[in-house]
Amino acid sequence: MVARTVLLLVHCLSVASDRYVLDDKVGLGREFDGIGGLSGGGATSRLLVNYAEPYRSQILDYLFKPNFGASLHILKVEIGGDAQTTDGTEPSHMHYENDENFFRGYEWWLMKEAKKRNPNITLVGLPWAFPGWVGRGKNWPYDHPDITATYVVSWIIGAKQYHDLDINYVGIWNERSFDSKYIKLLRYTLDKSGLERVRIIASDNLWEPISLCMRLDQELERVIDVIGAHYPGTTTVLEALLTRKKLWSSEDYSTLNDEVGGGCWARILNQNYVNGFMTATISWNLVASYYEDLPFARDGLMTAQEPWSGSYVVESPIWISAHTTQFTQPGWTYLQTVGHLAQGGSYVALTDGKGNLTVVIETMTHDHSVCIRPPLLPFNVTSQNATFQLKGSFASITLLQVWHSRFNFKTQKPTFFEKLSPLKLSDGSFTLSLGEDEVFTITTLNSGQKGSFPDPPPSAPFPKIYKDDFNDANPPFTEAPHFADQTGVFEYYSNFTDPGPHVFTLRQVLTQRPVTWVVDADQTISVIGDYKWENLTVSCDVFMETVKTGGVFIAARVDKGGQSVRSAKGVFYWVFADGTYKVTNDLAGQTVLAEGLSGTRAFGWHTLTLTVKGQYATGLLNGYTLWKNAVVLGPKNGWAAIGTKSFELDQFDNFAVTAE
Repeated sequence: MVARTVLLLVHCLSVASDRYVLDDKVGLGREFDGIGGLSGGGATSRLLVNYAEPYRSQILDYLFKPNFGASLHILKVEIGGDAQTTDGTEPSHMHYENDENFFRGYEWWLMKEAKKRNPNITLVGLPWAFPGWVGRGKNWPYDHPDITATYVVSWIIGAKQYHDLDINYVGIWNERSFDSKYIKLLRYTLDKSGLERVRIIASDNLWEPISLCMRLDQELERVIDVIGAHYPGTTTVLEALLTRKKLWSSEDYSTLNDEVGGGCWARILNQNYVNGFMTATISWNLVASYYEDLPFARDGLMTAQEPWSGSYVVESPIWISAHTTQFTQPGWTYLQTVGHLAQGGSYVALTDGKGNLTVVIETMTHDHSVCIRPPLLPFNVTSQNATFQLKGSFASITLLQVWHSRFNFKTQKPTFFEKLSPLKLSDGSFTLSLGEDEVFTITTLNSGQKGSFPDPPPSAPFPKIYKDDFNDANPPFTEAPHFADQTGVFEYYSNFTDPGPHVFTLRQVLTQRPVTWVVDADQTISVIGDYKWENLTVSCDVFMETVKTGGVFIAARVDKGGQSVRSAKGVFYWVFADGTYKVTNDLAGQTVLAEGLSGTRAFGWHTLTLTVKGQYATGLLNGYTLWKNAVVLGPKNGWAAIGTKSFELDQFDNFAVTAE
């Protein structure tokens, strides 16, 4: 206990100390809206759904269960738009204009699991992309704002009708600009649909020009409830403050979840309010549950990227979140008396208005709290003593609970979210000895808990032998396990017109390029497996549904996905409906290693087998060698994959891979 209490110094010690007042008598600050995580933008929770129990529920508990782990207040999800939006595609509820299916994807499931654990969690939806029909032939969703508004509102209605989920906020975002006409029409469409309770976040990108436009357009200002910024660097702009609207960091963090990432999260959770008056901060992403070699590896609050092994890692941002989330709730209010510490770091204080007080202090140094963006200007933090004087309604508080985290970059032995001895106050003040790279929570609440489970299974690579015949009449999700769509959407399909063995298959279902801010490939592709695979055999039954112009492929050593999918290289074995084949070194099909006649046609099943070993590749068609010893100079390793020549309907069955 001595080692713990040495951190805490009572006020009467004659040690130099800077003084800070915590007082509600001078008035209160802004209302706190919560801390959250973002699933999507895109496909960042893709592998989570494939975890077996009890590990999947344990991960969800660490994220959402109150007084257990991160205990998040907000869950923001992607409104799937069939497009690549960073690490993969998420399916739309309307692939086509006359199509509605509110059971595609996994965001519905995730929202229900979050609500099951925290019925009061705030739900936010945001479309990053749109199915192609919304753009009416253009890569822009706002030329026909009535169509886009109806599409988005249908998702909100479906969430309630089919899943009993009340969406609280909907965002408007496009990397290029925003459309004020669309925002107003969205508000009208929501109201007309009886969804007056759903609030609008705009532009869910930058503070400007939306803030200035709101100042100049009273109707626009009226319909927007929250100004949301992405990666604001803890600062805001005067025009945003003058609107008197809620200000949110509606997408932030996006940083490797090592200890520096935890330090980034600790710093911005406090300083987003101290510097920028932002009352909510949402992490991209919620959980790093996508293949690690896709872009932005491990940029989540925790890591769960091995459903095949059951392994997951509770990273430091989970416990940094807990310092705020377990001792506050949306609806609490910041005190006006918040700010920076004299020797570096920051403090915030919040109250529920019923006598409870929570103070969160961070002393993260510059190099140990760098976020991925924006650049962080130099600053200094040194060890210091800080005395806090409670005034106003808090002056009579005599006991405060203490929770502490220390990032120890020298010993590599940090301590996170540790409960220390309570502070006993005699005259309404207390003094802390603050070292570098620490986080303290000082609170009247007794409810904190560092939840835990037995250690999950150890990390293990993707199985070297893997098969999937897709024979599931009632799959729990529309995606096949472990397949990560990078362009296009591959869904379970029931082909009851086939009297043979291919009743249940995997089908690429898009026939039109989506409206997207990330440049999707011209081909569709879904990757699977271990990025380290070098020598392997991939086989799959394929069925083309487009006469003459159709084409499909299987692939090995695929080296890129996500935003870089267009430039993916590997070994791609294509067959086409015009009776030809081709072997290429790239997804775009420009570097040809072999080509010739195959006799393949649409509306018939064919079995493709690709073997890559060292610098040579061989291909079989229906069990017979079609080509052999194609020279492969690179890449040396990568995923296995399936895909199609274009946005076209094609089916896949009996996928198998054997790696050395």
